[in-house]
Amino acid sequence: MTVSAIALGVPAFAGSIEQPVDDSVFVPAPPPEEPMRADGDWTGFYGGAQLGYGDVTTDGAADLDGDDVIGGLIAGYDYDFGQFVLGGGIDYDIASIELDDADTLESVLRLKARGGYDLGNGLLYATGGWAQATADELDSSDGYFLGAGYEHRVTQNISLGGEALFHQFDDFDDSDIDIDATTLQARLSYRF
Repeated sequence: MTVSAIALGVPAFAGSIEQPVDDSVFVPAPPPEEPMRADGDWTGFYGGAQLGYGDVTTDGAADLDGDDVIGGLIAGYDYDFGQFVLGGGIDYDIASIELDDADTLESVLRLKARGGYDLGNGLLYATGGWAQATADELDSSDGYFLGAGYEHRVTQNISLGGEALFHQFDDFDDSDIDIDATTLQARLSYRF
């Protein structure tokens, strides 16, 4: 009789002793954050700041030299065509570069075009355009600049970069003084 009682009782223990899961209270995990795109679509507006070094030399009626810190604000728009990126922008830098105690370069405004190669999260580019420099004694004068730079995305919206520019201002403010300026700057941009 004990064997038959055990045999009859075994099926009662065959099921799980855990409570069934109620699917009505199941909360799905949040979707993972969208990773930064490896193809680095550069299309869109950007704004930010730059800071670096400026070296100024003159020749003509006066030979004056000076170098110091230069920095300011940047803004622009880029369009990514796949492998190539074209864009335009504006930079405004403030400086206090003394030219042998005779004058001081106070600011540089640039309207620029740039074109480069899309490296995914990197952008290698050439740039150039119109520039206007303002000095304390000589007022302001128009010129041009040429240069190159590299920008790298560290997040989907933040990029860091560097840019080297050569500026030429001939006959600055009708003074018979030609001004050459070279700037090397680090750039931080927020891409919208």
